[in-house]
Amino acid sequence: MRKEYDFTQAKRGAVLPSSGKTRITIMLDDDILAFFREKAATAGTGYQTMINQALRNALAKESDDEREEPLTIDNLRRVLREELHAI
Repeated sequence: MRKEYDFTQAKRGAVLPSSGKTRITIMLDDDILAFFREKAATAGTGYQTMINQALRNALAKESDDEREEPLTIDNLRRVLREELHAI
């Protein structure tokens, strides 16, 4: 091992860049972070992976909610007619 190293040409950063991911700083409540860390420890996975999955699930649920046809008076009348006709 050398006694001195020359870091004048050194660069900061990850050794291997990860594609499809971006490093950010985010502020989370302590109880939320503790929950995911505990859950990740029991599941044997990373807590950041679990937070990412929870965010994906929330986005998927929101997309599903947006796909539903909004309840308008015309839609309500149509459904009522169909249901009353079936009786």
